[in-house]
Amino acid sequence: MLSFFRRITKSRLGVIVTLGILAVIALAFGLSDISNVAPTGAAGTTVVEVGDGAVTDTELQQRTRLALDAVRQQQPTIDIDAFIAQGGLESVIDRTVNGMALDLFAQESGMVASKALIDGQIASIPAFQGFDGKFSQANFERALATQRISQADLRDDIRREIYAQWLLAPTQGASQVPAQLATPYASLLLEKRAGQIALVPASTAGIAAPSAEILAKFYASNRARYNVPQRRVLRYAVVSPEQFGGTVQVSDAEIAEAYRAAGDRYAPSATRTLEQVIVADQAAANRLAQAVRGGTSIEAAARAAGLEATTLTNVSKTDVAGRSAPAVADAAFAANDGSVAGPVRSPFGWHVIRVAGVSQSAGRPLAAVRDELVSEIRKRKALEALTAVQETLDTGINDGATFDELMSDTKLQAQRTAPVIANGINPVAPDQRPDERFARLFEAGFAAEQGDAPQLVQLGEDGTFAVVGLERVIAAAPRPLAQIRDQVVADWQRDQAKQAARRQALAVIQNVNRGTALPQAIRAAGVNGPEVQSINVSRADLAARREQLPPPVALMFSMKQGTAKLLEAPGGEGWFIVSVTGIERGDAKSNTNAINATRQGLGSVIGREYVQQFTAAARATVGVKRDDAAVARLRNSLTGAGE
Repeated sequence: MLSFFRRITKSRLGVIVTLGILAVIALAFGLSDISNVAPTGAAGTTVVEVGDGAVTDTELQQRTRLALDAVRQQQPTIDIDAFIAQGGLESVIDRTVNGMALDLFAQESGMVASKALIDGQIASIPAFQGFDGKFSQANFERALATQRISQADLRDDIRREIYAQWLLAPTQGASQVPAQLATPYASLLLEKRAGQIALVPASTAGIAAPSAEILAKFYASNRARYNVPQRRVLRYAVVSPEQFGGTVQVSDAEIAEAYRAAGDRYAPSATRTLEQVIVADQAAANRLAQAVRGGTSIEAAARAAGLEATTLTNVSKTDVAGRSAPAVADAAFAANDGSVAGPVRSPFGWHVIRVAGVSQSAGRPLAAVRDELVSEIRKRKALEALTAVQETLDTGINDGATFDELMSDTKLQAQRTAPVIANGINPVAPDQRPDERFARLFEAGFAAEQGDAPQLVQLGEDGTFAVVGLERVIAAAPRPLAQIRDQVVADWQRDQAKQAARRQALAVIQNVNRGTALPQAIRAAGVNGPEVQSINVSRADLAARREQLPPPVALMFSMKQGTAKLLEAPGGEGWFIVSVTGIERGDAKSNTNAINATRQGLGSVIGREYVQQFTAAARATVGVKRDDAAVARLRNSLTGAGE
């Protein structure tokens, strides 16, 4: 059945799996990174055979790491265990295999992506461009080195992406749905259902604390509930301009040189307020200038000529020359206050200028600006010192220096974080929030692997940066029972309350399924308190609300009339009892509006269905053979389950 009517994947990564059919890389979609590219010919054990090619565990490990880094930008606390549990590894395998299958299918069909086309794609990636927006070979090589990607790997993935677009873009664009196909689904939308819903609450009132033995067993059975995500201890040192400001010495000679270098900045200056009109024709400009000299305001003279006067307020001679021409500036600053200059020609036309005000400011002597110059020199020298430290660190990192060696070479004071998760929070002290500036520091630390070289991370626009290194990784593990005893006791009590509520709800359901109405079934089971709510609604009415359906209502549309089912309430609050009392089938054969609306809804998603089918057909054509045992070994290797 079409995906429009399918239940979406339950995992949070379901959307990634669904939409990631061909997303080997994101070049054609305008993203500015290359983080989804991974080695395509990496050595290792074969996990999946695709035609004559192979996907190895080494390649999948690299792709999984990059995919996890991408997900962490939205979910900073996710670790490898949670990522894989939510389907992340399977998504990576599917995307990789699909990309290879489409690549082989395209080549077997005679498609060719030329070197020039691939070069053009590479040049368009922002990560490879310099400040001028043009391709930078240095940035290109640096980015590939950072991601540990070869040029051949990059080109392979770009070629795959190009082939995938060529093959799938026409398929995905297919959105025409015939009325015969849409009519059964339109009828389904017109179906109406009547039902009743009641909540049996889970109350912990009167439930005593468990014995130590029971609590220990409960904790052992629910260890995953108390799991702390992977933590890391990072070593870092922050370098900022302020660290050097107190040690910077400024000599009188440096102050005098800075004063001289300031040029006109502190010299006496003259500014003027000018009213001007620019005329295209010299004769017309002469007439306008004569009118202004005769007493007509420049605004009125300009309006009479169909033009508009503009005012330049407190501008210098240099400003005027830059806006028009040196001749215009000379004329404007040679005229007296209140007089008219021009017409004077510039590339824009003939200028008629009236001097509306003259201002003269005295220069500022060295003594008056000494403190200002000292402050500027200190900032400049502090930034130069910071840059020198950064260059030393950069050179040391490139030469393979350890974190301790870098600290020794630069005399920086290293600091160490507590064991933190990816957002910088220590789970043992969650109320202690990290400095917001350090977000990039933690991001770099969690992107690193054990043994990687230290990294330099920019922290502020003033030049502040940090050198950060990964000291150790602490695998995800549950917190000790002694530390969270009160929490575990409360969880046990809630679990007992939920089980008791479930037994009560099941007794009610048995009565309903024997033919008893829900209100009477509740009383017969001896359950006190649940309020019964009646519902009578169609699928179309629910769809028109454009909001997520409450789970009990959604369940009601998948049940038989006269039956009742159990559904857990969110947050462990109890159990819903859902009963269907009536079903009115829909018939859209004569409802043109309903059919057309359904055709439109199906048309928006049927292209993705075709893409999935086309990709599956390509896989079948080239041949895909998966080694499930190798996948299991890879999963254990990534999570450390095999250690």
